[in-house]
Amino acid sequence: MRLVIAECQVDYVGRLTAHLPMAKRLLLIKSDGSVSVHADDRAYKPLNWMSPPCWLTEAAVPDGTEAEAYWVVTNKAGEELRITIASIEHDSQHELGVDPGLVKDGVEAHLQELLAEHIETLGSGHTLIRREYMTAIGPVDILCRDAEGKTVAVEIKRRGEIDGVEQLTRYLELLNRDTTLAPVSGVFAAQQIKPQARTLAEDRGIRCVVLDYDALRGAESNEFRLF
Repeated sequence: MRLVIAECQVDYVGRLTAHLPMAKRLLLIKSDGSVSVHADDRAYKPLNWMSPPCWLTEAAVPDGTEAEAYWVVTNKAGEELRITIASIEHDSQHELGVDPGLVKDGVEAHLQELLAEHIETLGSGHTLIRREYMTAIGPVDILCRDAEGKTVAVEIKRRGEIDGVEQLTRYLELLNRDTTLAPVSGVFAAQQIKPQARTLAEDRGIRCVVLDYDALRGAESNEFRLF
């Protein structure tokens, strides 16, 4: 992992455009190729980012620009994150090693087990391929097929938040490179899904499913339901 603290300007050019004026920020370049831009005022969400697969090149500084460096990060769709660096205050690289992955709490682990046993909760005709399908960046909670035989990757959370959607997005990008599985769609399943997470998921074509823990256990729920 490379950490760079720099006075920089960031421009995103693609389906949307976004501009971050010159300011001191943290640039995070991970070994998977992802690049994210962080400020000092939030817990985890970057100001802007480019998810893998993407490629960082150090290009020539544009004419008329007073800068120390000019980075261009490009993804497979041709979208670009252009970073104009006026000055670098810190630049270091760190080897973090292989991460053991997220250890789910008891409820999430049980939800995964129950959903695998009752996979048609996701829709009629769904069949299980396997639980904990291993990838190069960690295990997918459930891999299954829908009624049409297409592959579906399922990420399970007790509470569905934006970071869970980001995690599933990374899995989908990787799985869709495998010609034996592609096309792979995603399902974000949780007992509760925050509105922001639902909006992000649906924008990325990921289906959201709210899980009823009691129903999966075969118990009657006392809550009113709207069908």
